[in-house]
Amino acid sequence: DVQLQASGGGLVQAGGSLRLSCAASGFTFDDYAIGWFRQAPGKEREGVSCISSSDGSTYYADSVKGRFTISSDNAKNTVYLQMNSLKPEDTAVYYCAAGIWTATPYLEYEYDYWGQGTQVTVSS
Repeated sequence: DVQLQASGGGLVQAGGSLRLSCAASGFTFDDYAIGWFRQAPGKEREGVSCISSSDGSTYYADSVKGRFTISSDNAKNTVYLQMNSLKPEDTAVYYCAAGIWTATPYLEYEYDYWGQGTQVTVSS
C-alpha cells in the first residue's frame, strides 16, 4: 500500500523554524515528485513547494521563496521541508503528496497519493 507520512509540525513563534518530513513507501520513490501543500482555515489548499525525486527539480510558491527549502533523501524515501523565518500567515495544515513531475507541479490534480496533514501554527 502507498503511504505518505507527514510529520514535524508544531507551534512556533514568528521568525522561528520548523522542519517537516514526508516519509514515503509503497511506490518507486525515484519515479515520483513529492509536493507540499497547505490549507489554512477558510482557504483553499495551495501548493507550497515540490521536488522531483529523479532530477531534483524544485518549485516554490512566491510566498515562501527564500524562506523554505525542500530537499529529498532518496535513500530514506523521505522529503523534507525546512521552513525558516516563519510568519503567522504560514499557519495551516501541511500535506505531502506524490505524483509525476509535470510543468505544473503546484496543482493538486497532478498528485495521485496524499498523506495526512500536520498542523503548523505560527504565533505573532
